[in-house]
Amino acid sequence: MCFLLHKETKMNAEPERKFGVVVVGVGRAGSVRLRDLRNSHASSAFLNLIGFVSRRELGSIEGVQQISLEDALSSQEVEVAYICSESSSHEDYIRQFLNAGKHVLVEYPMTLSWAAAKDLWELAEQKGKVLHEEHVELLMEEFAFLKKEVVGKDLLKGSLLFTAGPLEEERFGFPAFSGISRLTWLVSLFGELSLVSATLEERKEDQYMKMTVCLETENKSCRHVKLKEFCCEQRASPCREHCTLLITCPTASQL
Repeated sequence: MCFLLHKETKMNAEPERKFGVVVVGVGRAGSVRLRDLRNSHASSAFLNLIGFVSRRELGSIEGVQQISLEDALSSQEVEVAYICSESSSHEDYIRQFLNAGKHVLVEYPMTLSWAAAKDLWELAEQKGKVLHEEHVELLMEEFAFLKKEVVGKDLLKGSLLFTAGPLEEERFGFPAFSGISRLTWLVSLFGELSLVSATLEERKEDQYMKMTVCLETENKSCRHVKLKEFCCEQRASPCREHCTLLITCPTASQL
């Protein structure tokens, strides 16, 4: 009983040190970050919200002051940057904050190319700073359950349909990035994937776009072609999602 009381007291105690945080970009993702950082939740107990950076002149948001990018980069108070801007700007912001000696958390996707992401990982390592790409869906109970269900089983085939509204390619990257989070699901569940084929159908007059990608898993030990299909339809309509995965337990000869 004494141990439990001591542990509870320690968890509820004020942390000895807090990291100063600035949020870059206050759209949907950035606004949620500001909200969570303002709340006295255990997950933000070690963080101290310094302010936010935006290209718009906003002054303040619910008591949180806007600061310039230059001040955020040079301030000794700011130790961590949360990058929540549009995808096309991530690479430049990450590079600036790492070079300024700050830790960085960035909303996915980190960059619009593998080469750029690799370069930034190496820069973070050189600077001795944390660079974390955030994909909160991978931490949710639903995904944890799905990941547990596929352990020890082989994927025969599957399909993932993700429908969303159109994105601005200049700001958010080429069409495949509309479904990058779902592709991340598949990599987390089944490992590295290789491209088998891809098609793109687009009717601009109807604001319609459909991308279908067939992917193959890395494990070909059974000589089976294991495919997953990813479809992305972009329309001016609410999001809907459908996922079907056909899996099987390996036979004794495969173990």
